[in-house]
Amino acid sequence: MELKIKLLEGTYGVCRLGSDEPVPAWASGGGFLSVARTEDELSLVCLQERIPEGTICERDWRILKVLGPLDFSLVGILASISAALAKAGVSIFAVSTYDTDYILVREKDIEKAVDALKGEGCTVV
Repeated sequence: MELKIKLLEGTYGVCRLGSDEPVPAWASGGGFLSVARTEDELSLVCLQERIPEGTICERDWRILKVLGPLDFSLVGILASISAALAKAGVSIFAVSTYDTDYILVREKDIEKAVDALKGEGCTVV
């Protein structure tokens, strides 16, 4: 797997809000932001420092960005990354955008994740 992956700055949280709630102003600003609404929930990924106390949230995530853009015809990018990390015992939370994939890894596992990806031929910057 010959991918270039960038470790983004900052620590992030994955939050769950009610499906009918608006996207909160505190989530906006610099850094990565992902918003997904379903009939069951509103999920947000944003810089952890912005998340108010009392919010349902999993904290202490780091983000690995697959440098793209990736062509939609490519097959198995996310599968190969997740397999390498699973083999290393690292759980992930994945977010895909139009251009690329983002892999969230717990802060405590980031070194193990980077080593696993490098072991599979990825360049991590």
